[in-house]
This record gives sequence, C-alpha cells and structure tokens, in this order.
Amino acid sequence: MTRMVGTTVRGIRAPIVKAGDDLVQIVVESVLAAARAENFTINDRDIVAVTESLVARAQGNYATVQDIAADIGQKFTGSIGVVFPILSRNRFAVVLKGIALSGLKIYLLLNYPADEVGNHLMDIDRMEELGLNPYRDVLSEARYRELFGQEVPHMFTGVDYVRMYKELAQEGQMEIILGNDPRTILSYTDQVLVANIHERHRTKRLLQKAGARVLYTLDEILTQPRNNSGFNPEFGLLGSNAASEDTVKLFPRNCDEFVLAVQQALREKTGKHVEVMVYGDGAFKDPVGKIWELADPVVSPGYTPGLAGTPNEIKLKYLADTELKDLTPGEMQAVLQKRLKEKETIKLSLGTTPRRITDLVGSLCDLTSGSGDKGTPIVLVQGYFDNYASE
Repeated sequence: MTRMVGTTVRGIRAPIVKAGDDLVQIVVESVLAAARAENFTINDRDIVAVTESLVARAQGNYATVQDIAADIGQKFTGSIGVVFPILSRNRFAVVLKGIALSGLKIYLLLNYPADEVGNHLMDIDRMEELGLNPYRDVLSEARYRELFGQEVPHMFTGVDYVRMYKELAQEGQMEIILGNDPRTILSYTDQVLVANIHERHRTKRLLQKAGARVLYTLDEILTQPRNNSGFNPEFGLLGSNAASEDTVKLFPRNCDEFVLAVQQALREKTGKHVEVMVYGDGAFKDPVGKIWELADPVVSPGYTPGLAGTPNEIKLKYLADTELKDLTPGEMQAVLQKRLKEKETIKLSLGTTPRRITDLVGSLCDLTSGSGDKGTPIVLVQGYFDNYASE
C-alpha cells in the first residue's frame, strides 16, 4: 500500500521533574511508554526533543538575586549602565532586581519604539506624528512621559515596563534613558553591561571601540557558581527564566553530554539510531503582536551530530508548476523519483530557505509543547528526514 503519512509530531507526557532526577531515564521511559500506549514503533532517525526547562530543572541550575548581585558587585564598582534589555517580567525583571541589589547606581538604556524582540514602549504612529527620529533622538524618562503619558501599558500584558523596571530599584537608584545608539550610555558611565541577546556581540564591539572601561555581556555573568549557585559557562544569564520572585532558572549546561546519553540509552532499548536535541524558544514571530518568540540565545543548546546542518530539499510546488504540469501521473512519479535521487548526491539550487535543522525542529517542538499546561515537555518527531519518494 502506498504510504500516506509523512512527518508526525507527538507531544510526550512526562512526570514532574525535580532537581537531581535521572532525566535520561525519565525521557527514555516516557517515550517508550508512549509507544506502547499508542501502538507506534521507534524508527531510525526519529527525533526526540526535550525542553531546556526540564534539563535545567533536573540539573538544579538556579540562581538567586543575591547570587546575581554578588557577581555584578565583583565586576562593577560605583555605577553600571545596562544596555538594551528586553521588556519581560519572566526574562529580565528578576535579573534587574539582582543588579539593583548590588547597590550600584543604574543607568538603564532601553531601545525604542520596541525592544530587540518586538515589545513596544510606544505607539509607532504616535512616535512619527511627534517627529521623533529613533536613530538620533535620546529621551529621558521625563520626556518619554511628557510625550506618551504617565501610563503606557503593553498591548498584551498591560504592564508599563518603564515603571515596573524603575520600581525594582531603590528610590533614586535608577535612571532610565530611551535611545538606540548603545554609545549613549557612555555619557552616564563607562562601566557597561550589554543586556541584549542576538545583537550583543555588535553592541559590545561598538562600546569597546567607543572607550567603555568595564564591559560585560549577560552571557559573562554567572559563568561560575556564586555561593553554590547554578551557573552556565557558555551563556551565563542569557536564556534564564524567572523561577520565583527572587530566583531564576538558568539555561541548561552540558547539553551535548545529555543528548548523547539519551541517544545511547534509546539505542540499547530499541536498537534504533535516534537523534536527540534540547530545545528552548522557537524562532518564529507572532503576526499580530509582532513579537519574536526567540528570547533564548539559541533555539537548541545541544543536539546529536545527525541534526547538524541545513535540509537539502526540493520545492515540489515549483516542480508541479513547471516540469510536472503536462505529465501523466506515472510520468510525474518517475521524474520525482529521479530528482529526489539527484538531490542526495548534489546540492540543488532550487531548494528551500537554508535554515538550520535544529532551528526548524526546535521551533516545531516549541509550538507542540507550548509553555502552559499541556504537560508534554518531550516531543517525538518521526519521518522528518523522509521525502515524497520514501516508502
């Protein structure tokens, strides 16, 4: 019988994981239990994906605001300029609370009209009506309030982020500035923490050339434990999430070791070569709110070697409108088989947008598991590497 199903994606339910749990065993047993319950088999080149939150929790990779304050206090003295953080209660508020706990004078430079991932501080049309040039004009907090009002709620959360961030510090401890040239901060202090995510290397380079005396990025904070805290030697505070009002869960570390261990355990249990990855935020943008989902430094902090690279695919919809449009069904099948075999030996120019496999699969998994109450922090993807000719 002709195969009628291509790629399938299953959210796999798992028990609540706590620090110290054997996550390799939990992942393997959860996948195999799902296979027995739903009567499906595990195949070569299936993909098992595990959310980064599960890995970090099993590692106990947490840090408190006191831990953040201790690391900041060792690296900065007197004052600190915090440049271009995203606007987020979950992602940055607890981090900023820890910075404030250090007692340093804080100069907070925010992007406008929106942060790096698309959270707006103002209405763009109103900004243009006022004649503001975001590439040139720098706004004080007082000027921002004068132009846009004493309350500027976010369209989704209803939070006034300027007010919320200001209230995380002591009275008079924080000064907020709006602008888009990171070098603006050097008019206030020469000690700077670069807090944006995807453009952090460029931001740091500009500040280095402009003469910043002390300069760190968020991925250089908590790269080692403080007071027995969690840490991440590669990403530091980047990718952290609020775990409580005074604690963050850091991005997981040693993910390459974890995915290889899961792969080996699945091979021993099933005899199959399964690819494994850890995933965080998907790399997609909300079409209504214009917010980019990816607030993690990468989609996948760890994956098995078989997931490296980009797909080598042919656009079937283009072939259907060109080479195949005047052929009989039998002739179409023959041409497709030929073209699909050709792509295995040569990189065809008529392909899809060259995105990394881990970014594509990680985004698929993030959409599948969500961040709410589905209870499926493990995702099984089958048939992802198949094509129209696969049987």
